[in-house]
Amino acid sequence: MNFLRPVVLCADDFGLTDGVSRGILELADQGRLSATSVMANMPAWPRNAAALKAYQGRISAGLHLNLTTGAPLGPMPGLAPEGRLPSLSTLIRRAVLRDLPLAELCVEIDRQIEAFETHFGATPAFVDGHQHVHVLPGIRRVLIEVLTARGYAGRLWIRDPSESWVSILRRSISAGKALVVSGFASGFGEAARTAGFSVNEGFSGFSPLTPETDPQQVFRAALGNLGPRPVVMCHPGYADDELRGLDPAVESRVAELNSLKSDAFGALLEERGIRLHPEPAKA
Repeated sequence: MNFLRPVVLCADDFGLTDGVSRGILELADQGRLSATSVMANMPAWPRNAAALKAYQGRISAGLHLNLTTGAPLGPMPGLAPEGRLPSLSTLIRRAVLRDLPLAELCVEIDRQIEAFETHFGATPAFVDGHQHVHVLPGIRRVLIEVLTARGYAGRLWIRDPSESWVSILRRSISAGKALVVSGFASGFGEAARTAGFSVNEGFSGFSPLTPETDPQQVFRAALGNLGPRPVVMCHPGYADDELRGLDPAVESRVAELNSLKSDAFGALLEERGIRLHPEPAKA
């Protein structure tokens, strides 16, 4: 008997814009995703939450903690004094220098969880971070503390973007980016497990996110050399004016959307013996 391997295929950035959200919903309808993570601080989230709720039970929905795009959900004079979240480079620099306003971050994480639950009507199935900010120094500790205080230990899983350097180099695509993220994530999975949270084991899906990138090549690489409980991220969506004003990845999202919808992607899943699953396989 042939057994299909469970893999979480997660579309990041639901709620970033209406176009991104619509593309993710179409993929959910076609069974080409098993999870999506929500940017609950973005204006498009309340507009699209009910549509995502209709897919509850078919795909899992988690919180995509966002500290680098758009505005926070409340005052953050130490991190966002002008009402806009900082760039990733600024956030990383302040995290490394231990210069983050942790009390503010604690409150904003709680606000984003509340915004998720208010519009979705349920607890997030998992938590991860936009641009993987949830594993940065200081932020990781505050996140685990907030989730623990809310009684979520044992109830949701947290995405660990670390991966073995051997697997990263074998995939080769965007290996430098993957190695940097994995370095920042060192020890994160252990800290989350110690606090009582389940985490994935194995992470892939890094892409240059440029128009000339062949998404099918990216997916072929991402679905190879998988860990024992893997999560694969992707960034599909339709381009719209709102997206062009918010994020550098625009046309690459359309290319990923079309690739995931294609017969070729379905054939790839069959070839690899993969079953899309809403959460990491049980350890």
